[in-house]
Amino acid sequence: MFIAILELRHTITQHAHLYLFSIFVVLTWLVWWVKVMLSRRYRPWRRAYTVSTSVVIPVVDEPLELFRDVLRRITEQRPDETVVVINGPVNVALQEVCEEFAPAVRWTWTPVAGKRNAVRVGVEATRGDVVVLVDSDTVWTPHTLRELVKPFAEPDVGGVTTRQRILEPERCFLTRWADWLENTRALYSMPAQSVLGTVGCLPGRTIAFRRDVLEDSMEEFMTARFLGIFLEVSDDRTLTNLALKRGFRTVYQATSLVYTDAPTRVWKMMKQQLRWARGSQYNTLRMLPWMSRRARVLAFFFVCDIVMPFLLITVITAWAIRLGLGTGENLYAGLLHMPSRSWMLPAIIAFTVLLSTLSMTLRQLRHIEDKPSDLLWMPLYIVFSTLFLMPLRAYGFLRLGHVGGWGTRTAAYSVDTDDRSTGADGSAVVAGGAPRTGDPRALVPYLIATALVTLGVMFDAQLF
Repeated sequence: MFIAILELRHTITQHAHLYLFSIFVVLTWLVWWVKVMLSRRYRPWRRAYTVSTSVVIPVVDEPLELFRDVLRRITEQRPDETVVVINGPVNVALQEVCEEFAPAVRWTWTPVAGKRNAVRVGVEATRGDVVVLVDSDTVWTPHTLRELVKPFAEPDVGGVTTRQRILEPERCFLTRWADWLENTRALYSMPAQSVLGTVGCLPGRTIAFRRDVLEDSMEEFMTARFLGIFLEVSDDRTLTNLALKRGFRTVYQATSLVYTDAPTRVWKMMKQQLRWARGSQYNTLRMLPWMSRRARVLAFFFVCDIVMPFLLITVITAWAIRLGLGTGENLYAGLLHMPSRSWMLPAIIAFTVLLSTLSMTLRQLRHIEDKPSDLLWMPLYIVFSTLFLMPLRAYGFLRLGHVGGWGTRTAAYSVDTDDRSTGADGSAVVAGGAPRTGDPRALVPYLIATALVTLGVMFDAQLF
């Protein structure tokens, strides 16, 4: 924040070019401001609504006690039916857990691995007017289902998601950080998008869809390709897109709360976040023509998500070039006139820390009000997010044209699985592998990223 202010001062007073880092900071604040203004209008649905419900739970492998608790909490809320779809290898232990809850819970097995196929099997095996898709590690709280179905009282609502938090976030830094991210989404992004009826991604831990939305979308859900590939990941974002394209609203119900686990090891967290980054950006590009016509605010949010990491990479690269060439401006010139030069460096550091902390606190004020203890962690959260998430999102964009599977569905519980998935054609694919046929379309993300960074660096470092 401090550096951006100095850059803006230099641009205005010296009639200099506009620095890209200033644009980065202004864009960050603009996205936040739009979310704040929209989310202030958000209200959850309050009026009770009764509708037949089917719960579908795809599962590959899960700690048995956790899975037993998941089923217990779901059956206590009495959906009309609950179907568990065990996919991939036969898992007798999971079958036995399901049978403990019979007849409230039925299970079926499909040898075809992959969540998309499991969702298809589950939808075909159920009959409720609203189908609730639940991850096998998601723990419901009391009244989750009752609150979740309330928005369906409005006939144009096609999909609903819950508020989501992390189980036992105090376990380690990674779980604290993950809970901070989830709560921030719940307090800013989700309500802002819900007000417009265009929640861009109904997170898959627990989502409810009208049955006709799923049935009408299933063929495209199972076969649609982009850049020549079928991407197994990001099934929740894909279903959300298909609901929106069919003219339905997608909304957020803050009174319906669920908990889920988070990885406790950096490598597994990295794999999870990379999977999410690839799936999100893959679907953003697929939906961009529709969003540019029908949901421009949503397009603004998602395009910023893609652009921001590359903008930061551009800023850092241009700074290094200016430093190496000795062409950079001294933005701290005003501080050089302090009475004592020995105070200059401490003053710069103090201003940077002070304004950065103030900036972070203002943009996370709702979360801090909800969880005051995170105020002390906030600087570390932001630094970790910048150094951890930004490179992953950039790398995920580059890999959009490559085949990708689940990778970490059980990573939060240290259950290692083969990083394999099944494509729409039934063939096995390996997560992160090369395009199946060497399709040159896989080069498109690389070319876009190279062009963005190259032009940005030339502009910011004034190389032309």
